[in-house]
Amino acid sequence: MTKQAGLTTMRHCDHNPARPGPFKFHAAEPTATNRMIYSLWQTQQDLQFPMRAFAESAGRILRQWESVTAAMPLAAPYIRRASAAFELIARARTTHARPNYGFTTTRVGNHDVEVTEEVVDETPFATLLRFAKDTPVQQPRVLVVAPMSGHFSTLLRGTVEVLLPDHDVYITDWINARDVPLSAGEFAFDDFTDHIIRFLEVMGPGSHVLAVCQPAPATLAAVAVMAEDRNRATPASMTLMAGPIDTRISPTTVNDLAQSKPIEWFERNLIGTVPARYAGAGRRVYPGAIQLQAFMSMNIGRHLKAHRTQYDNIVAGDFESAEAHRRFYDEYFAVMDLPAAYYLETVQRIFQEHDLPRGQLMHRGRRVRPEAIRRTALLTVEGERDDICAIGQTMAALDLCPNIPLANRHHHLQTGVGHYGVFSGRRWASEVYPKVRAMIEANS
Repeated sequence: MTKQAGLTTMRHCDHNPARPGPFKFHAAEPTATNRMIYSLWQTQQDLQFPMRAFAESAGRILRQWESVTAAMPLAAPYIRRASAAFELIARARTTHARPNYGFTTTRVGNHDVEVTEEVVDETPFATLLRFAKDTPVQQPRVLVVAPMSGHFSTLLRGTVEVLLPDHDVYITDWINARDVPLSAGEFAFDDFTDHIIRFLEVMGPGSHVLAVCQPAPATLAAVAVMAEDRNRATPASMTLMAGPIDTRISPTTVNDLAQSKPIEWFERNLIGTVPARYAGAGRRVYPGAIQLQAFMSMNIGRHLKAHRTQYDNIVAGDFESAEAHRRFYDEYFAVMDLPAAYYLETVQRIFQEHDLPRGQLMHRGRRVRPEAIRRTALLTVEGERDDICAIGQTMAALDLCPNIPLANRHHHLQTGVGHYGVFSGRRWASEVYPKVRAMIEANS
């Protein structure tokens, strides 16, 4: 990456003879449209704040009436309906605050042990977070590489919770780009890959890596670079779950969208500039709110039904179901902005040009060679009903790593689950996780 007169040029494009020159991401020269994208969204949030604050206050007052509704049988249904409506209005908002992981204890063997969050390493863009356990038992070290895709790494809380009893778990806790000062520099695809390498080196030899969804290509690239360099910290095993290794296979709606427009369109229409009120003022980002809207539009009927059900649950007094809904959407509506260069390069390299499966992916000026991986066991996992990362897209990694012994290359297709069911929920815990655990144990 070179900087000249305020212009950041991503040299990774030089390898492609089909393009006359490298595509330039104008990091220091935001257009009027770029500035408006974020400002309009922020203005909308600001204007809606009084309405949501009123709804929250009104709902709280109505909930206090719950204790006297027994004496007012005719009014009780109306009070609950109004309370439910106000709650839905108040909570229909995005936030930029990372939720808590919330782990205090886990079960190890026959004992509950304390869990504490420990910062092991940090950069301006990420923290290597360890869920340290109060136990003398030495467990396999596992780095969970979380996606940088509009949500915080806490989205993988369910993944970590299942891993915790049997493993010493670390996670890439990405920082919201709007909170990273411009002085920290740019963050692009190669930087993401470098973070994986750095964190594995901090964890030390014999560790394992598990990548969920979007970071699968960067994780494969990181392990390939480490293997070629004979890095002592090259992981003993690598698990890639529902990740876009080769999106030419059974393209989904997400893949078709990436192919439908040139990369210049994505930069012009989806990249915003962080307003002056935040620490990352002036940084160009792909706003997490836009990504959230894209995710919701893919299953809008499901989300509308979920909120209608939440209304009915509150009215009916089903507090357990209502609380489960709140927990899910509090997490789902917590969004983080992505660095523009990283987002654009991911779209271009992974979804448009398919650099990795074509053998053309570059890292810091050198070609990424998955065939250099020999001693890292590989497991790929896919979901039968995944409408984001289709069957075959992740499994493609097995063919890209021909020098891993066949006995150490594994694939698991989980029936009956969509994208999120691969790494969270009942099927992940009871059917997918045993495959992951078995491979890690066999290579520890």
